[in-house]
Amino acid sequence: MIKLYNVADIPVDEILARAAADYSAYETGVKEIIENVRKCGDKALYEYAEKFDKAKLKSLKVTEDEIEEVFSKVSAEFIGILERAKTNIEAYHTRQIRQGFKYETENGAVLGQKIMPVEKVCVYVPGGTASYPSTVLMNIVPAKLAGVSKIYMTTPCKEEGIPANILVAAKIAGVSEIYKLGGAQAVAAFAYGTESVPKVDKIVGPGNIYVATAKRQVFGEVSIDMIAGPSEILVVADKGAKAKNVAADMLSQAEHDRLATAILVTDSEKLALDVSAEIERQLKLLPREEIARASIENNGKIIVADNLESVIDIANKIAPEHLELAVETPFDYLEKIKNAGSVFLGYNTPEAVGDYYAGANHTLPTSGTARFSSALSVDDFIKKTQYIYYSDKALAEAKNDITAFAESEGLSAHARSVSIRFEEK
Repeated sequence: MIKLYNVADIPVDEILARAAADYSAYETGVKEIIENVRKCGDKALYEYAEKFDKAKLKSLKVTEDEIEEVFSKVSAEFIGILERAKTNIEAYHTRQIRQGFKYETENGAVLGQKIMPVEKVCVYVPGGTASYPSTVLMNIVPAKLAGVSKIYMTTPCKEEGIPANILVAAKIAGVSEIYKLGGAQAVAAFAYGTESVPKVDKIVGPGNIYVATAKRQVFGEVSIDMIAGPSEILVVADKGAKAKNVAADMLSQAEHDRLATAILVTDSEKLALDVSAEIERQLKLLPREEIARASIENNGKIIVADNLESVIDIANKIAPEHLELAVETPFDYLEKIKNAGSVFLGYNTPEAVGDYYAGANHTLPTSGTARFSSALSVDDFIKKTQYIYYSDKALAEAKNDITAFAESEGLSAHARSVSIRFEEK
């Protein structure tokens, strides 16, 4: 059964206590994998593919013929769904594209900022207990819109091969090349490069704890998007929400992973009890019942607060990955939400709408990191270079301020680099 709490009985901070993510048990093993890939290159990758994925690969890269072949295995209907989802994702992310700027001061100084795409990116797509063509679209489409010239995708290749829907989604999204690699070894390969795998500038995409640990360890050699933890959903609901819908939405995340978290916070004790009963009823109907039940029993919570204002305060403390505002007037509360990866408004916007179709990104900050980080976007695939030009007049006017500032920090060479330009020849 899911745990029920009332803030009148237990302090909120005690209810919300999160166990800190602990990577220590994985650090050494992942470090060994990374070092082996750096040292042995492709040889290590072939060995790890056989060891971890039970795949005896003949090549690390997916050929164009392999991609074209799988199109016959995916229905025209599903291809159409992927195309429509891509259109929605493009429509949303196109609006994120920003331009550089340039301005000139009265004394002739020119300043500005250039916006440029990252040159080479690797998109990691998980291949564990389920396949995620949605993740393919959500990561590749923003990179394409940003102007990334080389977008490589990597995903584990099992004995039976890479799922057809993953390859088709990658082709539709506009991937440059696809590789048959998963786990920490894939992260290492793209961070440092091997005989067959190109070194990239940034690695994005979710993965298991080995992938997350590897991304932490290679950060600095390459950029990364975020360290994604287990999936989370928080439903804020009033008495007008339907218990069956709320329960279904909570289970939509619980089925991801035994470590996933599903929470309801409400000001209605009746809804809390009804949702608890609905969760039990619906769990028995799920093909992934075992996973979802473990998530609900270990991490699930239903919290009853006095009023919706208190409910919103609790939501902001949790800073969830997904936040559903299942209330009668959701836009009245939107501005009060300070910490959330993505917000789903009203009774008829289940989180699954965002996972697959609406267009907003589903790669989101987890584990409370929505307090300081954001959803994956076009911004993750750009870099900014600033530039400065000073005329003789502009430098002359600023000379005394700059030299005094430099001297105040004890950096006389800095000061002299300005003043020397005004010494008599």
